[in-house]
Amino acid sequence: MTEFLAKEGQLLLPMVELIEQAQVAVDAVIDVLGRATIEAVLELSAQAVAGPKHPGRPSGAVRWHGRQSGVVALSNRKLKVEKPRLRRKGKGSGREVEVPAYAALQADARLGDTMLGILMRGVSTRGYAEVLPEMAQTVGVSKSSVSREFVEASERALKAVAERSFAAEDILIVYLDGLVFGGRHHVLVAVGVDAEGHKHVLGLKEGASENATAAKALLEDLVARGVKPGRRRLFVIDGSKALRSAVEAVYGAHNPVQRCRAHKVRNVVDYLPEELKGQVKAVMKAAFRLDAKAGMAKLEQQAKWLEKGYPSAAASLREGLEELFTVNRLELSAALCRCLATTNLIESPHAGVRLRTGRVTRWQDPGMAVRWAAAAFLETEHHFRRIMGYQDLWMLKAYLDVKKDVTSQEKVA
Repeated sequence: MTEFLAKEGQLLLPMVELIEQAQVAVDAVIDVLGRATIEAVLELSAQAVAGPKHPGRPSGAVRWHGRQSGVVALSNRKLKVEKPRLRRKGKGSGREVEVPAYAALQADARLGDTMLGILMRGVSTRGYAEVLPEMAQTVGVSKSSVSREFVEASERALKAVAERSFAAEDILIVYLDGLVFGGRHHVLVAVGVDAEGHKHVLGLKEGASENATAAKALLEDLVARGVKPGRRRLFVIDGSKALRSAVEAVYGAHNPVQRCRAHKVRNVVDYLPEELKGQVKAVMKAAFRLDAKAGMAKLEQQAKWLEKGYPSAAASLREGLEELFTVNRLELSAALCRCLATTNLIESPHAGVRLRTGRVTRWQDPGMAVRWAAAAFLETEHHFRRIMGYQDLWMLKAYLDVKKDVTSQEKVA
């Protein structure tokens, strides 16, 4: 493999240049191509100094002088490699010539952060040797040490999320939703959208969205880090009563709240038999496209129809009915309304988190779930795009900027 890649050097020349400039860390190279490629890169780097190998009498000021064993530093561990040996023409000491790429690869790497990146791509510690067979030969790297390194790196990720300040950001929208790890560990997540449409992971807190204490603690933490109650915002929540109460307690009743329509549809149809689910779902989605007054009237009519045979479905449909049409009353663009009517914006990152944590089979405690969620959300945040309809956010901002009378109770909050 080493010989083939060295001969087909055009494929690797850009990598040689990057490594010599210390722009590619050794752990990333191992992750992608393995030890054979590192040795091929060393071969090409040596060629840049001594020229290609030629049969017969050597020529040039720097000559090839066989090969020798070497090591590449990987944090406090070493990876064994075979590297070319170069020497200057002449006699005496000091004739050894350094291979530039090998010198660059001697720099220590951040093994903990590398392990974090690997695990975030869905690799458990048990699958470590399969994904990185060459790194498995690294001295001292065991399953348990990978786990320790990951815990340290994920704690750094959690700290990075917990200490972010948003005082300089004009956060217009706050999405709140929960995520479950291992079927029993709940993490409450807040994602914000600024006036330009950019998304930000605002914070995480251990606890379910139905947990009033956790919900209030998360929002109070956001206040401490710059998302102050001084300006009105739109809150998009999953429908939890605890979340709704927490928003009012921390930020006041003058903030508009939109209940997630996707959650509401699921909650209602869960009470219905299979033959009625499709029909009721269609009625609800059609009503959401009407103006607020007409849409609420249609859903109230549907609730009356359900009342006799399925009272729980009717009660679920009526609960929080007005807040299902908050964005309709704001008269925003269709694209922006579609984005603001559900918590899909926050559930999409959740899908990325599930992808990166799906292979974990043993969740030791809630702290582990929060650490993994923080690390996974930070990784997913790199792929965030601006929200749908961001061009029309000025309309929402104009509405939120209008001053509202604040009651004495809200001032106390």
